[in-house]
Amino acid sequence: MALTIYDSMAREKRVFEPADPKRVTMYVCGPTVYSYAHIGNARSAVAFDLLYRVLRARYGADHVVYARNITDIDDKIIKAAAESGEPIDAITKKFADIYRADMGALGVIRPRLEPTATEHVAPMIAMMERLIEKGAAYAAEGHVLFSVDAYADYGRLSGADRDEMIAGARVEVAPYKKSPADFVLWKPSKEGEPGWDSPWGRGRPGWHLECSVMIEAMLGETIDIHGGGQDLRFPHHENEIAQSACSHDGAPLARYWMHNGFLRMGADKMSKSLGNIVLAHDLLKDWHGEVIRWALLSAHYRQPLEWTEELLKQSKKQLDRFYRLLEEIPFTEETGAAPESVMLALEDDLNTPEAFAGLHELRDIAGQMEGEAKEKAVARLRNAGRLMGFFNEDPAKWFKAGGGDGPSPEEIEALIAERAEARKARNFARADEIRDDLAAKGVILEDGPQGATWRRA
Repeated sequence: MALTIYDSMAREKRVFEPADPKRVTMYVCGPTVYSYAHIGNARSAVAFDLLYRVLRARYGADHVVYARNITDIDDKIIKAAAESGEPIDAITKKFADIYRADMGALGVIRPRLEPTATEHVAPMIAMMERLIEKGAAYAAEGHVLFSVDAYADYGRLSGADRDEMIAGARVEVAPYKKSPADFVLWKPSKEGEPGWDSPWGRGRPGWHLECSVMIEAMLGETIDIHGGGQDLRFPHHENEIAQSACSHDGAPLARYWMHNGFLRMGADKMSKSLGNIVLAHDLLKDWHGEVIRWALLSAHYRQPLEWTEELLKQSKKQLDRFYRLLEEIPFTEETGAAPESVMLALEDDLNTPEAFAGLHELRDIAGQMEGEAKEKAVARLRNAGRLMGFFNEDPAKWFKAGGGDGPSPEEIEALIAERAEARKARNFARADEIRDDLAAKGVILEDGPQGATWRRA
């Protein structure tokens, strides 16, 4: 079977054919590191991590080059530094490290390449000089702006007309612009702001420019797949396409474009203006990363996802059922090829609902077997789950992890210690009270020669 993906530019599913099967290239827009990532950011990271896993399984891990950038200079970063009094590089390092740790907890494999904007200022200046030379950009009052009229296909990806795009982007009206739609490639640095010397004065790059330059530097003029959230189609990806094509004599930036859908809180899209932002960092305090990952992949990546507490609880229950079966076979980190049923579902434009159905079927089959046949069936299930980023936890540890409610492991251990003291003092009423209270909260105690052990029900 062929791998098919939905190409946002073509507006249809297409068979994926990389330019070079021995060097499959993918670039996904990464975080601006000034604060914690919200769960909507995490959805994009998890969705494209799944694609990365599928590509590695199909073409070989050594043959897939995945780059995800880190924006480490931006108005939001400068504002965060001014408000906190911390140096910019301290803020960007702190939140880049937190982002990597949080995404890692969600099972996201670190990309092979993580270019940063500040490392690529010199090639950004070089690209702007090329664009000016080709008549696709111009300098004005210390700025460099891209002339949208220089690229005839501007708007093809988003499908909006020029007036709608300008209104939707809330573009800045400025006297130095030849057209309201023109966007900034370079802008002057204000007093106290970071800046770099350039032919147009001391300044810093605009956000859109960095991805085109980093793609060129790390992967080449034309890559196989470019991905990101639905909200990046315009203006960010539209601008990337235009500036790259004009810089490279019309060569396309990417052969396939992929975008994940919005995450909604109830009826509303998650947004800071509505005050309904949920941080991945906070969720990880209460929920195992695999639970959050399961919830994020429960809907097809292109569809809207309703984010609720109930979704997390149901995801935990689903995973508990798998781990109950997995604990019957000794835990191992060894992983083999995933069964065809799950692989075929994922190769159909990452059809995770169908892949989840395949996991349930594999679990049901394994649950009916005994002996060596069961071991083999559980191994197939484990391989399928691990392709998707699941079943990496030792079941013994899994059932001690928190689930969003109930007492923490530390609280449970403290109560077990209190119960042991109560039994030692022959206060059996208190010991039984602690056992019953924990049982009511979903924690089962098992007394043994070495003392009490516990697990969540």
